[in-house]
Amino acid sequence: MKQYRAFVGLGSNVGDRLGFLNAAAGQLATMQDVRLVWCSSVYETAPMGKTDQAMFLNAVAELETALTPRELLPRLQAVEQSVGRTPGERWGPREIDLDILLYDGLVFADERLTVPHPELEKRRFVLVPLREIAPDMVHPVSGMTMEELANAVRAEGRVSRTSYRLKY
Repeated sequence: MKQYRAFVGLGSNVGDRLGFLNAAAGQLATMQDVRLVWCSSVYETAPMGKTDQAMFLNAVAELETALTPRELLPRLQAVEQSVGRTPGERWGPREIDLDILLYDGLVFADERLTVPHPELEKRRFVLVPLREIAPDMVHPVSGMTMEELANAVRAEGRVSRTSYRLKY
């Protein structure tokens, strides 16, 4: 069965931010039909959209999976619920957020999911960790590498590498 490379963004800005990221990474590491290859460093980042909230901790995980994006999405949502995500406003504070960023060069959209993530090229808080673990990965629409995209995106908001590493 073919294995695909998927990159998933992890973010948290409520409560035990690092604990939520570790719990999510731990569940990704034990998920059936998924292999957690590795995670980026953890970065502290300023919120986007709704800026009057706490700083985020963000990381990116590289996965290998035979699952399709449509099959992976509900599994990621189950991890969010298991880790403690509560319903909230768009762009608002959250215990944990898992987003499919890239999926093995696929360009795909339906009513529930768009791959690559439609805001990826504008989001320094995921481009910087993506550049760390996959600098030569090419964005399937723009044709630019993660290195090029991270260098090109406007430096809005702080994105600072922390000394934290996820435990999984």
